[in-house]
Amino acid sequence: MWPDAIRKNVKTGPDREVIAVYPYRSACPKSVWRRLISGAHKELTFAGYTNYFLWLEIPNLRAALRRKAERGCSVRFLVGDPESEVTRHREELESVPLTVSTRIRITLDELSKIAATSGIDARYGDDHVAMSVFVFDDEMLVTPHLANLVGHDSPMLHLRRCQEDGLFDRFAFHVAELWNGGRPIPGLGTV
Repeated sequence: MWPDAIRKNVKTGPDREVIAVYPYRSACPKSVWRRLISGAHKELTFAGYTNYFLWLEIPNLRAALRRKAERGCSVRFLVGDPESEVTRHREELESVPLTVSTRIRITLDELSKIAATSGIDARYGDDHVAMSVFVFDDEMLVTPHLANLVGHDSPMLHLRRCQEDGLFDRFAFHVAELWNGGRPIPGLGTV
């Protein structure tokens, strides 16, 4: 019905929720992360197994998260348990000097510095070792981890919610299930 030129340049199907695709998570510009974090008003969810790269890549992240939480934004971190069998197995697969458990502990240490802030919550979960999902209100970044690669070497999708039961909602449901099945982290749970 539409001319070929329009069909080729305008997304009309389920893929319209895909804003960008990066062959490597590390290829996503830092400006995208900063824009998504600063633009979120309701929800910031970081469901990455370690999330450690955030503290290195985003300047003054602790202060930004504290401000967001103080303004009513829900800030949640779902990380792997550094003592779990899943974490040990992942360390064997990756076989890198900066171990998975060390990367998780970096995140736990950073979160401990803002744990007293109301609205910041953290849980352990080991079921998301193969995928990271980062939610910023109606946008998200999704990294399916490939084989024995570390997160920054895996591809990433940038999604924006445009429809019910689309890609965004499917991943959001996944994160909700992981969060609901997560375990409290002593000293970092809901304040």
